[in-house]
Amino acid sequence: MLSLTTRSLTGAQRAVTWRQGRFIRDCRCFFTSVPECRFVPKTRKMGPPSSPSSSFSSHYRCFTVSSSQWSSASSPTADQKTPSYSYVIIGAGSAGCVLANRLTEDAQESALLLEAGPKDRWLGSLRLSWKIHMPAALIYNLCNDKYNWFYHTLPQANMDNRVMYWPRGRVWGGSSSLNAMVYIRGHAEDYNRWQREGADGWDYDHCLPYFRKAQCHELGENRYRGGSGPLQVSRGKTNHPLHKAFIEAGRQAGYPFTDDMNGYQQEGVGWMDMTIYKGKRWSTASAYLRPALGRPNLKAEVRCLTTKILFDGNRAVGVEYIQNGQKKKVFAEKEVIVSGGAINSPQLLMLSGIGNADDLKQLGIPVIQHLPGVGNNLQDHLELYVQQQCTQPITLYKAQKPFHMVKIGLEWLTMFTGYGATAHMESGGFIRSRPKVAHPDIQFHFLPSQVIDHGRVTPKIEAYQVHVGPMRSTSTGWLKLKSTNPLDHPIIQPNYLTTDIDVWEFRQCVKLSREIFAQKAFDPFRGPEALPGPQVQSDADIDAFVRQKADTAYHPSCTCKMGSPSDPMAVVDSNAHVLGLEKLRVIDASIMPSIVSGNLNAPTIMMAEKAADIIRGRPALLDSGVPVYQPPTLDTQR
Repeated sequence: MLSLTTRSLTGAQRAVTWRQGRFIRDCRCFFTSVPECRFVPKTRKMGPPSSPSSSFSSHYRCFTVSSSQWSSASSPTADQKTPSYSYVIIGAGSAGCVLANRLTEDAQESALLLEAGPKDRWLGSLRLSWKIHMPAALIYNLCNDKYNWFYHTLPQANMDNRVMYWPRGRVWGGSSSLNAMVYIRGHAEDYNRWQREGADGWDYDHCLPYFRKAQCHELGENRYRGGSGPLQVSRGKTNHPLHKAFIEAGRQAGYPFTDDMNGYQQEGVGWMDMTIYKGKRWSTASAYLRPALGRPNLKAEVRCLTTKILFDGNRAVGVEYIQNGQKKKVFAEKEVIVSGGAINSPQLLMLSGIGNADDLKQLGIPVIQHLPGVGNNLQDHLELYVQQQCTQPITLYKAQKPFHMVKIGLEWLTMFTGYGATAHMESGGFIRSRPKVAHPDIQFHFLPSQVIDHGRVTPKIEAYQVHVGPMRSTSTGWLKLKSTNPLDHPIIQPNYLTTDIDVWEFRQCVKLSREIFAQKAFDPFRGPEALPGPQVQSDADIDAFVRQKADTAYHPSCTCKMGSPSDPMAVVDSNAHVLGLEKLRVIDASIMPSIVSGNLNAPTIMMAEKAADIIRGRPALLDSGVPVYQPPTLDTQR
């Protein structure tokens, strides 16, 4: 579509789309081929753009401007066809969708959201995209590369040299469109620890209000839960007897019951929250992006691989990306915001010349900013499955047979109910591994089914299992560029199980899980142990089992650490600005100073909500003195 650019007597320019075939204005016009631009009203009361009585320059701005305007303001090398927005957001994942929504609440600002993958709906249909939106179908996209970056690590020396599979979302919603929909915030002390680690203003008192702001919990609002946010959160509806047995067995083993592990008391066993709404996955694409797509100041593009951040000196001015085989550029008037996740964000920074200068020089990448922390401090949660055969045919074994899968699918497609409307991880818990641990460091997810190799192998028997793993392992890793080709996946080295305490904690995970499964509540269901198996008893046997079977819990984080500028490994400051550079932020799970004690999706959404207020210059939300559960004693493990 043709656009025209007008030059007023003051030299200010505005671009408008030639829609009506006429333009009434005392100014000079010239045609350009910039992309279509829409009017963005600054006020509600105004005349149409062709009205002689309206002040065009006062009441309209364009979020795609001519190159000459950008050139005079920011970039002397801008070409004649490069569009510009207030914000360019890279990655439509859990953080990017939040930012796209919140930053465009201000009609005077504009945003372009670039996503490397496709939309999360085919032909706009939720039902045709059932592999994403049916909660029980999560394994389909977890195990192929249609919506998934399909990363793999280096062989892990302490895990029998296994190459670990790391799925990450490459679609609207990012990993929130692939994950198991478990909504866990972590413990209050995780955020107080962030404050001590140099993330000023990210303590629990400052983070809890943003958890509430994001959330709409079906049980209603209280001091810990939100009741009117975009992110719908619910509890499981199956009422499965094995979930009840797990919770009761945990109590029989001496652990407390908690009615909200995201509220006052994380420690204990209970029912888990999930990002499921009316039987459908409630990703950040559903919660934040789709409601904002009708705004004229937001544009979301798909299948755009961002290859480089553009700089004018130390100031970020835009990005380069590839779409449909074509290299394109876009400029950011205010900021470039990187929200690619714990792998893609450091990769893009390094491709753009931000990282360890020695590594960049070896690849021939001009150094923009020496920040050795980029790609370092990599942290993840490992977990393993303790599996028990079930003596009653009540697990999900039959539900995964073709005939029953068709029935479940048809019920979901017609009514969004039944076994397809849940991810089945409806119960779980948090416990302490040993005395003197101040807050829980082991997490359980219980599942009334058997999972083998990320779900890529069909279950073999009627069985139930608990996913269990340490929350604050001390092993850290790194990632580096393989080459200067943005299509090449980076080299990922998590360095799993490199410390003795990490090995010991996993040993405890197996022993404590077995103890829960041995309780009276499981007597009606307990068959022989499937994993690790009755032959695995000694510490050496358990350690060998862990090396053979432990796997990622899908929580990579901390690769662009937030911290004090005096911290040599910090990448961003407490406002998420990249250190030493202007107009560039990173906002996603990569900027966590250290991994939280739980799943990462809810904290990532919270971080984006908080960062959006920072960007918009709003006062930080604060709720001081919120009560947090303390164990009666730390002298015992429970």
